[in-house]
Amino acid sequence: MSIEKLRALLVELPPELATPAFTHSSWTLNRSDSYERLAFLGDSVLALAVTAYLYPRLEADRFGAGRLTKIRAQAVSGRSCRAVAERLRAPESLRAAAPVDAPGGVEALIGTERVLASVIEAVIGACYLAFGYDRTAAAVVEAFAPEIEDALEHSVDYKSALQERLARRGAMVSYSVIDEQGPPHDRMFSISATVDGVEIGRGSGRSKKDAEQEAAQTALETMGV
Repeated sequence: MSIEKLRALLVELPPELATPAFTHSSWTLNRSDSYERLAFLGDSVLALAVTAYLYPRLEADRFGAGRLTKIRAQAVSGRSCRAVAERLRAPESLRAAAPVDAPGGVEALIGTERVLASVIEAVIGACYLAFGYDRTAAAVVEAFAPEIEDALEHSVDYKSALQERLARRGAMVSYSVIDEQGPPHDRMFSISATVDGVEIGRGSGRSKKDAEQEAAQTALETMGV
């Protein structure tokens, strides 16, 4: 699970890009000094890097656009970004960057999937600006290699799997948003999966679809599947 290329690029980042990459919006007077814009850019770079890696390697007859979309979504999901951020030791970098008088609980903030996913995207965006696409894409593919391989080997539509299992007993699942956090361009959704009004799973994600998939996965795990 090598992350050395991305770590090396991070070390080389100039301060004007490295500093905002680890700055939460509540830690600065100007939101433009936080990681939000870099994360917006990095999200696109991440998606392109993984897509460009997968596309020529997967047979067209077996991997149509729909399947490619699901594999990529799983590989670059909030959960995947958090895992890469933790391997990059992003929580330690955030902790070091937090001001002494930071509002709220720093530990609770830097432990959330939304923050860590945004930070890894911000790092990718900063690397793209500093070093260009080719070097950044190579580092991204290396860093996300475990997540890409897992998506290829265990590509699962948890929502479909859950509904198929529930259909055997004549039940149906419904999903509802129970919480939304973050600015419009960096939203984190919490979704509840319920059957006959009883919650059977809960998930979170950068999109409602991702959150629903995680809620369905949690429900299946609870059911012992």
